[in-house]
Amino acid sequence: MGVTRREFLVISGAVGAGIGLSALGIDMGPTRAYADSVKMDKLKTAKQTTTICPYCAVGCGIICSSDAKTNQIFNTEGDPDSPINEGALCAKGAALYQTTGSNPNRVQKVLYRAPNSDKWQEKSWDWAIAEIAKRVKATRDKDFIEKNAKGQVVNRLESIAHVGSAALDNEECWPLQAVMRALGLVWIEHQARI
Repeated sequence: MGVTRREFLVISGAVGAGIGLSALGIDMGPTRAYADSVKMDKLKTAKQTTTICPYCAVGCGIICSSDAKTNQIFNTEGDPDSPINEGALCAKGAALYQTTGSNPNRVQKVLYRAPNSDKWQEKSWDWAIAEIAKRVKATRDKDFIEKNAKGQVVNRLESIAHVGSAALDNEECWPLQAVMRALGLVWIEHQARI
């Protein structure tokens, strides 16, 4: 038998790893039983909806399975009919269901930490939106440049920048750009181009 030293080491390592793992007593039976009973039963009665992954500019197709009674998403998987990802998903796309309301660890309230504070305060959405608008207006009023050093009208704001999301389509990007340009922003970028 012509086994090289390298092949002998590979075979020995594989056998040793197999023996070591079998000694741990890992029993996959309960995991398989759970997958076969609970999740499969839920998937059989689930409402399936196709969507696009919101994380990057690739635009992978995703199938979201939601409970028919509660409408809670409990599973996401790649859409095999999507010509972009053909059913494959990265780790973020595969865990997309965790960003829905069914995740008890997801923060769903506005948390605000005042300057120089070490504590977070719960605030309402109305307060947060009004506060953002107030701060944008104050910054624009303070830093708006009407004319440059040569006296030419420029009407720009250089102290605020905007980065768009790759999850936005052209119909959403156009009004967003219009609002940013109306504010006078010149530092406007879009994540899909980055």
